[in-house]
Amino acid sequence: MSKTSAIGVFDSGLGGLTAVKELIRFLPNENIVYFGDTSRVPYGNRSKETITRYAMQDARFLQTKDIKILIAACGTVSSVAGNLGDEFHMPYTGVVNPTAYAAANTTKNGKIGVIGTTATINSSSYKHAIENMNSSLNVYQRDCPLFVPLVENGFIDKNDIVVRTVVQRYLQPLIDSGVDTLILGCTHYPILREAIADVMGDGVALIDSGRETARYAAKLIKENGLENPQQESGSCEYFVSDRVDGFSKVASLFLGNTFNQEVHQINIQHY
Repeated sequence: MSKTSAIGVFDSGLGGLTAVKELIRFLPNENIVYFGDTSRVPYGNRSKETITRYAMQDARFLQTKDIKILIAACGTVSSVAGNLGDEFHMPYTGVVNPTAYAAANTTKNGKIGVIGTTATINSSSYKHAIENMNSSLNVYQRDCPLFVPLVENGFIDKNDIVVRTVVQRYLQPLIDSGVDTLILGCTHYPILREAIADVMGDGVALIDSGRETARYAAKLIKENGLENPQQESGSCEYFVSDRVDGFSKVASLFLGNTFNQEVHQINIQHY
């Protein structure tokens, strides 16, 4: 590990690319290695034991790429797989604590909504983190298991009747609860931001887990004296565990620009 080593980022699929987008914005001269476990997405309906095993394999693969910090850009892994940094002896962050901190400091009426995968919501990880920061805050949770497959299959238009119907169905209880802050507790969810914002209304602040995690990762790198001294723009490498066909189209959606880089397929079962 050195200052020029890469930032390692993984997710169950491609949602973690929303965190990569923010890392590039906050840390433009850092190198990034991204792994999306596209052959086993989604993680959100798996058991804790399976999720932990998958996360360990993902992290072990990234460790072979000379990384200096590990980021689980996955709400499910962050919620149920423990602190991978202890296993791999390097700075580590998931998405839960940075995002919970941002939400706790954003709410004005003390009512925070959390949406995530079923595993994330069942773990109550965001709820516990927020209540540990401020016990007077009220947290309302809702799992949204159809959001990831919607995004992974390109259903993101806020005017699409399927998108609108699913979003409204999931979020109505949170609207009824009167939340003024909503955590997008899965890195896929910012892609549905327009639809979510439209349903929730102007008075609700949306907290992007990818953005908050990238901001915290930048802080970790600085605190550990690991800033890359190079002045030119950093490089990004992309790996997936399933076919690379169609990756460019979906990656362009997540990264917000045209994607034309090479993508490598690996057998994650080897790790």
